[in-house]
Amino acid sequence: MIKYLGSKRRLVPVIAKMVAAVGAERALDLFTGTTRVAQGLKANGVHVTAVDSARYAESFARCYVETDATTVDRHELAAAIAHLDATRGSPGYVTETFCRASRFFQPFNGERIDAIRDAIEADFSDSPLFPIVLTSLIEAADRVDSTTGVQMAYVKDWAARSYNRLELRVPTLLDGTGLALRGDACELAGTLGPFDVAYLDPPYNQHRYFTNYHVWETLVAWDAPEHYGVACKRIDARDPSTKSAFNSKRTMPDALAQVVADVDCELLILSYNDESWLSLEELVAMCDHHQEVITLSFDSPRYVGARIGIHNPAGERVGTVSHLRNLEYLVLAGSRGAVARAVEASDLAFVA
Repeated sequence: MIKYLGSKRRLVPVIAKMVAAVGAERALDLFTGTTRVAQGLKANGVHVTAVDSARYAESFARCYVETDATTVDRHELAAAIAHLDATRGSPGYVTETFCRASRFFQPFNGERIDAIRDAIEADFSDSPLFPIVLTSLIEAADRVDSTTGVQMAYVKDWAARSYNRLELRVPTLLDGTGLALRGDACELAGTLGPFDVAYLDPPYNQHRYFTNYHVWETLVAWDAPEHYGVACKRIDARDPSTKSAFNSKRTMPDALAQVVADVDCELLILSYNDESWLSLEELVAMCDHHQEVITLSFDSPRYVGARIGIHNPAGERVGTVSHLRNLEYLVLAGSRGAVARAVEASDLAFVA
């Protein structure tokens, strides 16, 4: 799984227990990101609809959520990964843009990314293996990048892992089916249900996933876009169509309130934290059309970039880190019975 801002790795077991406690068979993961939560639910036999606006998230969802491992020829997949991993490097867009114009990868790995991605497009574009081998490449690139976890910048000196040879691995697929959708949560929320459980993990602030992970967007689109700035961000990052209502303090509250109102589910699980634009009271108010609303709090370390601190263009640390931990919230809303069962299952939290 790639390094990801807002990852819910520590909460997945708790969320999975809640979903199991209400006997859910169908679940919605509306801001799925790397599909970590969706995978946790699918592993427990839940049919998951995974939605996100990012291209890379759709690729992950097609690989881990939509693909049924029982239908995949394991020998064919292993052979495909081995074939791609043996591809000789050849410099192209990634090498020029993300190794020379910027420093996200060492050039020898950039050449491998270029060649492997070209081979994926040539040999697998019409194959059901396409999202699987593409996901393998993104995850391999993440293991040898030179960032702190987001692609708004890269570290001054090459990260130790960047010296490793990029290596493709066979993704760990899950049995069962699911659905992967790419689209705007505001437009889709009211069209997908009903669900037993809906899990919402919306963006918390002005930081845009489109720009935080623009390298992965380009690896999936494979469109060699014009770029700008030190980080060589995609030129379409300046286009209003790539901006989300969830990344503006002015528009975000209404957008989230509308999504919460539109989702059709027995139990809503809304993930948030105490560094966000909305207060806990405002979140609870958004959910008060449900019969019962309870909030659970989890102490959590802040993401790695916050722990490292802010640096100037010369690589010198600027200021000090204010705090190293924050509170993650899970707002549970639904019928009294469903909420009670979910709360009982969450033995790692306390009621806020």
